[in-house]
Amino acid sequence: MKRLAVYCGSATPPDPRFLELARTTGEVLARRGIGVVYGGGRLGLMGALADGALAAGGEVIGVIPEALAGPEVANHACTELLVVATMHERKKAFADRSDGFLTLPGGVGTMDELWEAISWAQLGYHAKPVGLLNALGYYDGLVEFYRHMAATGFIRPDHKAIMVVEDRLEPLLDRLAAYRPHRPIFAMQADDL
Repeated sequence: MKRLAVYCGSATPPDPRFLELARTTGEVLARRGIGVVYGGGRLGLMGALADGALAAGGEVIGVIPEALAGPEVANHACTELLVVATMHERKKAFADRSDGFLTLPGGVGTMDELWEAISWAQLGYHAKPVGLLNALGYYDGLVEFYRHMAATGFIRPDHKAIMVVEDRLEPLLDRLAAYRPHRPIFAMQADDL
């Protein structure tokens, strides 16, 4: 993997462990030679992620919509900062410029990005790994819900392993690097659906 699209919050939660997690993630990715493609912001976890990667000599590509690109929000310290017209273009750029997806703690926007990456993988728009870092137990409820969707038949058996979950970064990165694509819906017959 040369680059990962990293989804995370632009908020700064009161618990400092979340910012430290994002900063450390950026550092680890840079040390592994993995570039970061992210939301292009300088605030919250986004900013900490970029700061960590840049401080460790890594590549950081920010992709930010015009509406957020003002100097108060955009991170102009990025290796490359792309300003796009819409959120849809932003997410397409994430997919086009990365070899996989990594989700850190975040809010509604982060969830939108994660679920779209999973949905696109199910369909066959990409065959890239989708990782979820469940650090600090942040995503315990989401992981349980994902299992519930699979157990009740709303996620096909072929697709249960699309979301790769770990509590620690290093094992997650190892699993993402070893990921083998599943059979997408586009390749299935009607009887398989």
